[in-house]
Amino acid sequence: MPIETATTKTRRRHFNVLFTLLSLILIWATPVRALELLNVSYDPTRELWRQINDAFIPYYAKQSGTTLTIKQSHGGSSAQARAVVDGLEADVVTLAMEPDTEAIRKVGLIDTGWQHRLPNNSLPYVSTIVFVVRKGNPKGIKDWQDVIKPGVEIITPNPKTSGNGKLSFLAAWGSVLQRGGSEGDAQAFVTQVYKHAPVLDSGARGSTTTFAQKGIGDVHLTWENEAYLEVQESGGTLEIVYPSSSILAEPQVAWVDANIRRHGTRDAAEAYLKFLYTSEGQEIIAKNYYRPTNPDVLKKYQDKFPALKLFPISTVAKDWNDASAKYFADGKLFDTIYLASK
Repeated sequence: MPIETATTKTRRRHFNVLFTLLSLILIWATPVRALELLNVSYDPTRELWRQINDAFIPYYAKQSGTTLTIKQSHGGSSAQARAVVDGLEADVVTLAMEPDTEAIRKVGLIDTGWQHRLPNNSLPYVSTIVFVVRKGNPKGIKDWQDVIKPGVEIITPNPKTSGNGKLSFLAAWGSVLQRGGSEGDAQAFVTQVYKHAPVLDSGARGSTTTFAQKGIGDVHLTWENEAYLEVQESGGTLEIVYPSSSILAEPQVAWVDANIRRHGTRDAAEAYLKFLYTSEGQEIIAKNYYRPTNPDVLKKYQDKFPALKLFPISTVAKDWNDASAKYFADGKLFDTIYLASK
């Protein structure tokens, strides 16, 4: 075996040092791939998406080697849809109801058939509308009929701008039909609801501020998840009441095809929304009081979701798009009812 001389040892050490330096230079010179997504969502989902983002960003980095930043935009669902139509560069939209996403599709930003690109008709979770009342429920509000008792003030957002507002309107309307009432009975009841509403905020979170922080109103008609957050932050001054029935809210999700093609974010946007259907995503959804669509996860968290009859949109209209046109288009039923209530 040849004997290594001092000169050979020195050369080998120099070679190893040089090799290490070259390797470090190559690593430093290799750019880290970074992307940014914008998630345009409806009003009360801020906390949900922060937690989803915190879980997804490291998950995606491990899967793809990409450093991802996710920005959020929140507001009334219909107003958010209009903002995307007008140029807000959303990569994904996670709005309150189908007509808002359809409004974006109709201008060519989302491809036709978007509802069928993800499991369960692009629904990672569902929700509903419940009541928040003052501690001890001093006005004795137990079901829909009670919200229009004399002296009761109702806080609910404006259906023209808010998904919460639309769903509250439809839940109130459908509650009458569920009890065997006619369309005329429903219109009379909902007219009374708005006679009892002193203010209509533009979105769900604005109504929460009006009710919980400003102390206006006796009952707040709001998303189930928002109700729990509101009560938790109230310091014991508010509580939740579940009516006997309410509407099945279906907040579908979609990537915005025209924008992700332009931004080069298709893979990240699709992975982001598909993550919602993983066990980890469904657990985060349930812990934030949205009803997960995975039956095993829903069963695990069933104590968070009291039973009530959730009626579908077909109770009050042919589908969501028909409901939007029938009730909330300019000059239609909401406008008629609101004028009559003042």
